[in-house]
Amino acid sequence: MNGVIYARYSSDNQREESIEGQLRECMAFAEKNDIQIVETYIDRALSAKTDNRPAFQRMIRDSAKEQFEVIIVWKLDRFARNRYDSAHYKAILRRNNVRVVSATEAISQGPEGIILESLLEGMAEYYSAELAEKVLRGMNENAYKCKFNGGTIPYGYYVDDEQHLQIEPATAAIVREVFELYDSGMTMKEIVTTLNDKGLRNRRGNPFKISVVSKMLTNRRYIGEYKFREIVIENGIPAIIPKEMFESVNNKLSANRKKPARKKSGEEYILTTKLYCGNCKSFMVGESGTSRWDKTYRYYKCVSAKRKSGCDKKAVQKDLIEDLVIDQIQKIIRDDSAINLIADKIIKTQGEEDNGIQLLRRQLAEAETSIENLMKAIEMGIITETTKNRLIKLEDRKKELEVRLASETIKKPILTREQIIFWLQRFRTFDPKNPKHRKNMIDSFVNAIVLYDDKIIFYFNYKENAETLYQKDLEDFSDLFVSAPPLRFKACIPLWYTRLKLYQQCAIRDSKASVPSI
Repeated sequence: MNGVIYARYSSDNQREESIEGQLRECMAFAEKNDIQIVETYIDRALSAKTDNRPAFQRMIRDSAKEQFEVIIVWKLDRFARNRYDSAHYKAILRRNNVRVVSATEAISQGPEGIILESLLEGMAEYYSAELAEKVLRGMNENAYKCKFNGGTIPYGYYVDDEQHLQIEPATAAIVREVFELYDSGMTMKEIVTTLNDKGLRNRRGNPFKISVVSKMLTNRRYIGEYKFREIVIENGIPAIIPKEMFESVNNKLSANRKKPARKKSGEEYILTTKLYCGNCKSFMVGESGTSRWDKTYRYYKCVSAKRKSGCDKKAVQKDLIEDLVIDQIQKIIRDDSAINLIADKIIKTQGEEDNGIQLLRRQLAEAETSIENLMKAIEMGIITETTKNRLIKLEDRKKELEVRLASETIKKPILTREQIIFWLQRFRTFDPKNPKHRKNMIDSFVNAIVLYDDKIIFYFNYKENAETLYQKDLEDFSDLFVSAPPLRFKACIPLWYTRLKLYQQCAIRDSKASVPSI
């Protein structure tokens, strides 16, 4: 597993060793859990209360490059300035399959805040989807009129005032040349060289690349086909290439196309960074093994046991442990008393969260009080140039604060108890077999899981005390504590090979036996 470290100062008063201390603990955590550190991001003398953290922003952008799966921080408060920002950035990281873990907080502080982040993210997704649906309806209407719906304008076209694609003669001629050259037998690499040698450039003014030519040769817009999602309209765009030439070119592309590389398995181990070995407290990470019948088995294994570093913890089957965790979460979300307890904790967490809204409200109240006092003074006949100027400034200040308060309230909504319960109860509609739903439930409710040989300890995000389940209590999951991975180099001797060896041994024995006399 690849990971990165993020470290920052929390104030100017910290000593230089503070950053180095963070890095040391994060590196030790990475080494213990077999995480290969590929990059370190450091923001010096910057607070998490600002988004102007260059290294942090670069790390968020880099998460899309699929070069690491884990971000290690010294403490979780190093990561973001408040729950709203934390929910925002963790949503981005989750889409990029990246998790945030703490080197010093195996059980995070204030875990109910994680559920709050999940609810905020869920609300954002819901309203985003609702907005997207409205936008999509408008775009569908445009599509039926063959209007351009945004994105990159195809090379060879321009968009007119009525949002329709029209042929751009100069660049359309280059499109025709590309098709003609490929149809005549020239390779894409040779075409790129030809175009660049002529000094021709793409729409952005850069030299042509093979990827650009490849997309051009397969773009059905060039034969006049308009397409937006499921809406396809023939002759909805002025054609640049005849259909016969397009089909000829694409037949040759299919014949020349190399066999695609085998894709990696998309199987996700959703307990990664949450499942700990009870023996040595290291992570248990995903592994797979194959039987002699080529059946793949997936399981979680302690990283110390994997490296043979003194831990003998048995591996556990992936489906068994994940199903058990989902089963425990479903018991929580079906329990009204648990839902009410979580709602109470989230309300308390929101009240303690410094999101700037309370400060703005106080400042607005102070401005309104000052205006009232000045108005009373004016009513009493105390009118001076200073009074007038002060009143104007206070009125401007009040308007500014009202706008800022409205903006912050939209960006950082304070959830009511009813809203919290509504969003928590939505988990009851989740399909326990749906991979996305399973991952969402675990990320929201599970803080950590510690697996021993005879028991399992759950740390949920709404309880202060851990919950322990013993082997004798888990009849439906009795195989959980005896499961181990199938090893390919064992139990893989074919039956025919065993019989052959037995036959050979018998033949040798018989050849050595004395022949009885007649």
